[in-house]
Amino acid sequence: MLQKPALSSSDAMTILEAARREAQANNWNVSIAVCDEGGHLLAFTRMDNANIASAAISQSKAHTAVLMKKETRLVEEMINQGRSAFISAPGIQGMLEGGVPIFAAGFCVGAVGVSGVQADQDAQVATAGIAALALP
Repeated sequence: MLQKPALSSSDAMTILEAARREAQANNWNVSIAVCDEGGHLLAFTRMDNANIASAAISQSKAHTAVLMKKETRLVEEMINQGRSAFISAPGIQGMLEGGVPIFAAGFCVGAVGVSGVQADQDAQVATAGIAALALP
């Protein structure tokens, strides 16, 4: 039987609050989604004045990052470099930069998806949230 770490609801809130602080420090209005290892939502916020569409996009980015076990930036790059058939992959929708997986003890335990600003800024907010867990 495998034994592996898992995100707690407290961990999800730590990530969410740290990501929100990063966005606020840069005056970015974004949506932030934290999901578990199965891509299920654990925590979410849409900041005031964030684009309404960013709510669904952030959740899709988190879901894709955890299913692929890689940053969504890499999925977007793969498609842009000619693997366009990948856009038909079932269950995968958030193929834009801004989804970042969370790894603990070698396991993908969840992901953060951010949407609302430039793609690299979305990823910056997600990464700042994950950093708050201080994982090795």
